[in-house]
Amino acid sequence: MVDAARARKLADRIQQIVAEMLERRIKDPRLGFVTVTDTRITNDLRDATVYYTVYGSDGERAETAAALESAKGVIRSEVGRKTGVRHTPSITFVMDSLMENAAHIDDLLAQARARDAEVARAAQGASHAGDANPYREPGEEADDEDDEPGGEDARSDGLGAAGARGGGDGRTRPPSS
Repeated sequence: MVDAARARKLADRIQQIVAEMLERRIKDPRLGFVTVTDTRITNDLRDATVYYTVYGSDGERAETAAALESAKGVIRSEVGRKTGVRHTPSITFVMDSLMENAAHIDDLLAQARARDAEVARAAQGASHAGDANPYREPGEEADDEDDEPGGEDARSDGLGAAGARGGGDGRTRPPSS
């Protein structure tokens, strides 16, 4: 196997060669506005996959795919000549769905913005369910305390009412009847 850095360099070089060939040497009228987006090569340097996008309709994309398939041999021989590798990799052209994925993500983001705006509109007249300040301030008397008369200070053992019922281990147990 070849190290990953060499494979990446070769893939980048193949991408440059293919883009240059499509721009200057391939004169097929079916070839639309093509952009080579990425090239990946296997670790054994035998197969290269060239990803491309085409600006246009579905018909133009199909015609461009046919033009690339017919020019594959010429492109492969040029890649072999310019790279100088012992075995020229076979080339496969794959339509990159980058544009469709980007459009789909844009649609999802627009839906999320619309939902956020809807939630913001619903929250404009709303108020909090509890007090404005849910925390007790120092010096406030708590109305809901369940202390027995005399409190903890009145007991000599310091356990309080729950500790006395629970047997002194500090855990609260239900009172026995």
